[in-house]
Amino acid sequence: MQTQNRFFDDLSKIVNGAAGTIAGMGREAESATRERAKEWIGGLDFVSRDEFDAVKAMAAAARDEVDALKARIEALEAAATPAPKRATKPKA
Repeated sequence: MQTQNRFFDDLSKIVNGAAGTIAGMGREAESATRERAKEWIGGLDFVSRDEFDAVKAMAAAARDEVDALKARIEALEAAATPAPKRATKPKA
């Protein structure tokens, strides 16, 4: 009976070791896949969310500045053009 117990003990140790090795291989494959995906995405010239938000804020500020400058130009042009003369009736 003692040999059977030792056999099953050894077998369970082997199975547990194999399960740990397989789990480690899975984790290693997952990390390698993630690294490859990061390299592939990095090569496609995608921008990060932070960079996108920064450029979006810069564009909004530039748009506001352009609107303010347009209003200023329109005010200056309105002030620079003389008022049209009134038509007068000819004296008969």
